[in-house]
Amino acid sequence: MESFVIEGGVRLSGTVRVHGAKNAALPILAATLLADGLFVLENVPDLLDIRSMEEILMALGVRVKREGEMLVVDARGLRSNVVPEALMSRMRSSIFLMGPLLARTGEAVLGYPGGCAIGTRPIDLHLEGLKKLGAVIHEYGGTILARAPRLEGTTIVLDYPSVGATENLMMAAALARGTTRIVNAAREPEIQELERFLNAMGARIRGAGTHAIVIEGVERLHPPRPHRVIPDRIVAGTLLAAAAITEGRIVLEDVIPEHLEAVIDAFRKTGARIEVAPDRIAVEGVRPYRAIHRLSTSPHPGFPTDMQPQLLAYLTQAEGTSVLVETVFDGRFRHVPELVKMGADIVVDYHTAVIRGPRRLVGARVRATDLRAGAALVLAGLAAEGVTIVEGAVHIDRGYHRLEETFAALGARIVRTTERPLLAPEGQV
Repeated sequence: MESFVIEGGVRLSGTVRVHGAKNAALPILAATLLADGLFVLENVPDLLDIRSMEEILMALGVRVKREGEMLVVDARGLRSNVVPEALMSRMRSSIFLMGPLLARTGEAVLGYPGGCAIGTRPIDLHLEGLKKLGAVIHEYGGTILARAPRLEGTTIVLDYPSVGATENLMMAAALARGTTRIVNAAREPEIQELERFLNAMGARIRGAGTHAIVIEGVERLHPPRPHRVIPDRIVAGTLLAAAAITEGRIVLEDVIPEHLEAVIDAFRKTGARIEVAPDRIAVEGVRPYRAIHRLSTSPHPGFPTDMQPQLLAYLTQAEGTSVLVETVFDGRFRHVPELVKMGADIVVDYHTAVIRGPRRLVGARVRATDLRAGAALVLAGLAAEGVTIVEGAVHIDRGYHRLEETFAALGARIVRTTERPLLAPEGQV
């Protein structure tokens, strides 16, 4: 098992480019199944989740070739609509292969998806939406079998604005007969990115970014011109938090500030100095940090749940009492016991975390239980006195490309190790 070894207490400084968005690239890769042809995708990060999707596509007969941050996907060889269970179980995002496979082949066979252990994330919204489009779905022995000779447009009202369900249904409806309306749709930037990609393929979709998306089905789609994936707003937010928690100054390049408005607003409330330009953000951490009286996570354009762990780690250093309410996922405070081990004063009551600060963080051996929790523990290690060992680097690798190299380039003392290191004295990282 790989770990990160961090010697804290260094103010980060420098300029860093934000890599492409994992949560935009994954549905786009799934969407390549909708057309018979060659796709060129740019700015696709080399992450574990992306690799898993590449392996799934290849198992279905699709050819995938990586050249740096460019992926060439040849979907002309699609020969199967059965997603191998072993690959399906690696990540939850694999569920939205169902819509494209149904739309193109009339059938899809999948297992239940895996992914981060951050509480209950049912796939019922996906299945119920596909049923309304005309799919017949059977579940048996951990396998989902869906059939639909031709999907039919309809109105689908989502009980919750699920990003994955919205994306799945958009892709399925793109080739359905007639018009589909998705009401209470997710509004995240990744939804808008998928609309842009599908429309470049010849789809007729409008309304992404609003609560109602309208899809007029077409007979066939085609590969678009080379498509560049948007920058990752959660990676950008994590780097922003790193500058703030270390009292550093970092300039983020190749970023879309509009995608981070709620995050920028929250950190500004704590006293962080943030300057925004069209494609860059400059962040400076300035003590004393101010507590946030109460902040709740919510779907876009609210504060993203994927930034809650990082903000929580930062607020351990704020003056006073902060309250964070997690409204999107249950089980998303699993990093709290690890932060407490480092000296944080945090009490969790179901969906609410009360953080009292500032508290002196001290290096310790901690374990990442999921992607964003791992990022939060790395941030805490950067701010802590002494050496912190974050075990479970594999979780962090699912969403951050060589995070240790990114932080090291900004001055952090951080290395990756495959051994189980002892807690070393300062100066030996």
